[in-house]
Amino acid sequence: MNDLLEVFNLTQSQALNYFIFAIAVLLVAFIILKVLRAILNRYIKKSSHDLQVDPTQYKFLNNALGFIIYLAALVAIFMVIPPLKTVGVTLFASAGIFAAIIGFASQAAFSNIVSGIFVVIFKPFRVGDIVKISNLYSGIVEDITLRHTVIRDFENKRLIIPNAVISSETIHNYNIIDDKVRNHIFYGISYDSNVDLAIKIIREEAMAHKHYIDNRSQEEIEDGEPAVVIRLIEFGESSINLRAQVWSKDPFLGFELKCDINKSIKERFDKEGIEIPFPHRTIVYKEKKA
Repeated sequence: MNDLLEVFNLTQSQALNYFIFAIAVLLVAFIILKVLRAILNRYIKKSSHDLQVDPTQYKFLNNALGFIIYLAALVAIFMVIPPLKTVGVTLFASAGIFAAIIGFASQAAFSNIVSGIFVVIFKPFRVGDIVKISNLYSGIVEDITLRHTVIRDFENKRLIIPNAVISSETIHNYNIIDDKVRNHIFYGISYDSNVDLAIKIIREEAMAHKHYIDNRSQEEIEDGEPAVVIRLIEFGESSINLRAQVWSKDPFLGFELKCDINKSIKERFDKEGIEIPFPHRTIVYKEKKA
């Protein structure tokens, strides 16, 4: 300890004062960060609830506050304490070498930070949006930090995806413009079944569901367009394949709608003689030759 004090030409009293100053600066930075985050979180909740303001940029700022404030605190400590200021100047003089080393070692970190800033500016998704990332991950965007995006999947698990990765993937956003979703529901009926009756049953069961919404324009209603569009899309090997287009308020209600009407339509098909085909196999046993 004494050797270190001699190197910096300090007395024990000076070293103690500088140490107390550094602790005080860090403590003040910690308190300021807590206060600013509390104010920002309160503002986010109020704005999001009352004014319907997108909270994404505020979330990102909240996560960036710690980095900015602690960096400012370290700069203040280095500038006020003379021995550290000398060390800082020396480091700055050789910054070219350090910059090259640090830049090479932290390419991924800076890439994630820049990608996070682009996400906040261009908003391909926002906090609270339902997204699917490259057909691999699905869930609700829960947080956007300097390094990564947190997505809560439908099993209530958290997916931590680096911002640089998520920015380079194809993103399916279910909420970016309109929450309503058109659910495509597929049914196969046998060639012996009555197609018109099957379409009538599907339409009635879909329109009777509590989560069904009529998304037709006034012009389409006046023209007599059906509320639930059902199309014969192909003739399969053993079935006539139909596709129903049923609108719901959001994807969560759409999933419930699909499950419920699948059950009710199966019951109606059984009751009214509409057959849903399934694979049949014929097994032939050959007798051994004498």
